[in-house]
Amino acid sequence: MQVTEEDGGRLNAFAKEPRMEVMDGSEARGGTSKVLFIGGAVLVLLMLAVAVGIS
Repeated sequence: MQVTEEDGGRLNAFAKEPRMEVMDGSEARGGTSKVLFIGGAVLVLLMLAVAVGIS
């Protein structure tokens, strides 16, 4: 952990963060993201249908 000293003499510890990985566009959009997008759209449509049916 990285430790710094503040003005009042207090110590402040920072956790070590993992390195960031840069992904290109082809890795970001796979089959899983399409399934999640379609599933979310279906869920929204079902909730709208239920709201209309209740009212």
